[in-house]
Amino acid sequence: MKNLQNGIALVIVLVWLMAVSLLALTAVQIGLQDQKAARSYRDREIAFQAAEAGLLDAELDIEGSPDPHLSRSDLFARNSKAGFPNAVGDPCQVGNTNLHQGLCRQSADASHPSWLQLGPSAQADTGDSDVAVSYGRFTGRAMQTGAGALPARLPRYLIELLPYRQAGQSAEQPDYFYRISAIGFGADSASQVVLQTFYRKGNLP
Repeated sequence: MKNLQNGIALVIVLVWLMAVSLLALTAVQIGLQDQKAARSYRDREIAFQAAEAGLLDAELDIEGSPDPHLSRSDLFARNSKAGFPNAVGDPCQVGNTNLHQGLCRQSADASHPSWLQLGPSAQADTGDSDVAVSYGRFTGRAMQTGAGALPARLPRYLIELLPYRQAGQSAEQPDYFYRISAIGFGADSASQVVLQTFYRKGNLP
């Protein structure tokens, strides 16, 4: 009888140990999930702020760079599309040595707007085939990247030319505004946020 009681006690102890182990494992998993969620949220916030910085850099590109040697603001005119030349086979101008890089006419395919090129083609510097403008290229502004809670890469942007028509305005009087699309990266470059804004030249004070 004593041996039977000892055996039952051993079983009870083992069951309790198993239950405690499962509780501990669950607590660890919950902790890891919370940590992962917090890291993901932080990365998204970093990417969001970087994308906002990209939009502001594009607006400065349109209005005029503080560095006159980099500025291309004369390409942007409210009553002319001359600064947005047609690209062969693509509505957007490409190339890191191209003054018109990142300037896009409206895509003929409405289901595939130009800003979608901020996907894979904007995620790596590809030289002469790079469509998106890297932060600071035409403004001289700088941003630290690649360490701690900083973006892994510089934000990038595209500027699309769009016609502007008010009620009763004659088609013989061209008027234009711009759709700016910017992509920002988190501390992990896989975390990405794309933001858009519509802009008319002369909006900055």
